[in-house]
Amino acid sequence: MDERVIDRSGQWASVVGLGTWQLGADWGEVDDKEALSVLETAAESGVTFFDTADVYGDGRSEETIAGFLRGRPDLHVLVATKMGRRLEQTPENYVLDNFRAWNDRSRRNLGVDRIDLVQLHCPPTAVYSSDAVYDALDTLVAEERVAAYGVSVETCAEALTAIARPNVASVQIILNPFRMKPLLEVLPAAREAGVGIIARVPLASGLLSGKYTRDTVFAADDHRTYNRHGEAFDQGETFSGVDYATGVEAAAEFAALAPEGFTPAQLALRWIIEQPGVTTVIPGARNPEQARANAAAAKLPALSAETHAAIRDLYDRRIREQVEHRW
Repeated sequence: MDERVIDRSGQWASVVGLGTWQLGADWGEVDDKEALSVLETAAESGVTFFDTADVYGDGRSEETIAGFLRGRPDLHVLVATKMGRRLEQTPENYVLDNFRAWNDRSRRNLGVDRIDLVQLHCPPTAVYSSDAVYDALDTLVAEERVAAYGVSVETCAEALTAIARPNVASVQIILNPFRMKPLLEVLPAAREAGVGIIARVPLASGLLSGKYTRDTVFAADDHRTYNRHGEAFDQGETFSGVDYATGVEAAAEFAALAPEGFTPAQLALRWIIEQPGVTTVIPGARNPEQARANAAAAKLPALSAETHAAIRDLYDRRIREQVEHRW
């Protein structure tokens, strides 16, 4: 699989990575054997970028990745984790002592002395403008606890604030055919600055797979049940912030645009890969079949100009008004 470089850190990532929130929690149950099978299939399919977080299953996702990689010393995988959601989400908690404590825990979970890439996990907006926060992150690099750092954001404004900081290596942001606003300013700014873009929620929490209907029922412990209106965390993380009924209807239109040989999910991933400035896209997978199909999107033919135009038209007609003013 093709890899792309994060210029500021010199690190490389496969164009399709693997998001591992599903392997920790909040998407229904995935047992340990199935989780390891997902990681194995992704790696065999050419994936060299795993994204996780210290709160996914309270460390379960990090530990699962560590266990898998211990058994595969031949693999080179860039592992990115996130920190900052183990305490109340207030700017006062984003200090060096807490960073060290969170980092110590993640390094134990991952079984490494130095983490490849650590990202602030969607902190309060004020955190992105704090000199002290970036000084603390620079200290983690100087202490060789992390090789590089980045941020995960909810809004385009937060992304642009972070990109302006000289040592931010990457920005993780929601980008998919139902969330196009990052194309306007964020991706061009990142390209100019040499900042990597990690595109998350690429399938709009599964909507863009075309598999759901208005009557689909998700498990009680699935965020698609309990966070539809932002009850637990930012609403934009669930179905990209799109009203579910609208999303199902728009997803059916989207599925009809898939060229021969593409699934709707692969169409969404291929669309993201082709956006200038994207380093890697990180779909999750609950089983090996999903992991394999996601990785295959990297080798599908480029989309036609007509398909790109049709996807843009769908967004403008059905989605833009709901999401663009919020994120």
